[in-house]
Amino acid sequence: MRKNKPDKGLIICILSLFILGLIILFSASFVISQENFGNSHHYFLHQLLYGGIIGLILFYIFSKIDYRFWKKISLLVLFISLILLVLLFIPNLGYTHAGAQRWLIIGPLSFQPSEFLKLAFVIYLAAFLTKKEVQKGYTNTFIPFLILMGIIGGLMTLQSDAGTLGLIAIVGLIIYFISGARLHQIAITLGMCAAGFFALIKFFPHRMARFIAFLNPSVDPQGISYQINQALLAIGSGGIFGIGLGRSAQKYNYLPEPMGDSIFAIFAEEMGFAGVLVLIGLFFFLAFKGFRIAKKINNDFGKLLSIGITSWLVVQAMMNICAISGLMPLTGIPLPFVSYGGSALAISLAGAGILVNISKHI
Repeated sequence: MRKNKPDKGLIICILSLFILGLIILFSASFVISQENFGNSHHYFLHQLLYGGIIGLILFYIFSKIDYRFWKKISLLVLFISLILLVLLFIPNLGYTHAGAQRWLIIGPLSFQPSEFLKLAFVIYLAAFLTKKEVQKGYTNTFIPFLILMGIIGGLMTLQSDAGTLGLIAIVGLIIYFISGARLHQIAITLGMCAAGFFALIKFFPHRMARFIAFLNPSVDPQGISYQINQALLAIGSGGIFGIGLGRSAQKYNYLPEPMGDSIFAIFAEEMGFAGVLVLIGLFFFLAFKGFRIAKKINNDFGKLLSIGITSWLVVQAMMNICAISGLMPLTGIPLPFVSYGGSALAISLAGAGILVNISKHI
């Protein structure tokens, strides 16, 4: 397999998302940063130091490592990610915030194992489905695939992270379908996912509340519908060209999570429809480049891995944007390269680095 130069367009797209994300984050976070720490730069610097710099180092290193290396250690990577998820439930290691147990604290460091799981899951599933002949029968791949999804689903449910679970289910189905799965296997899996979705809504009141707010944003505007109403107000206030960078009114203690899963609404308010087109355009360009690499690579593992990484980043972005725009229930899932979270940014850049390496082999 010959080795070429990396796709420069892909690298420019990723670095553009990274830089734009830092600009958006600084604008969205300086008010709450000043209130909490007396320093308007605190969250921005934390994101840059613990997410950006580490992420760029991983991006560079992973872009140099032959992507086929990950196939050899795929099971180990998945095993480590699952162990990290289990550690969340050990006292003094797992940290709970707003009812969600998603952060692991080891000494001075804290990170979200679910972010590592996204990349580990894509790597393992691409390697597993490359080794197996998917169409041979249920015992070869379908049952193991369902078992893996069940284990991940249980751990995600226990830590109250339905958004990540939904993302992993979608990405898993995409990889499984591309690998050659039969339509009735996909249909069965979709049916099981739908049943799980309705079970989560029925047995967990806060998810039912989010679903009700999605169906009827006018219900309880000061309660369960508050976030989506404030988000829609911010988006609508942006107009065509926005009210100006840094001038958002909603980030002044009106819109919850202004630098988290609501950050897109702040960006839309400040930069308007024109800015939104640029941001969404970058993600669509990332999708175009990633799927083009998958089409051209003459290696099944490389094909599935590039599809998996691209789907993960782009589907997650669309889920965040659609949720905060009222097109689907709120999920709490971050906007890749943009939302606050050092581990999320670092792992996203690491995954992008692997995608760049795959582009060298087409």
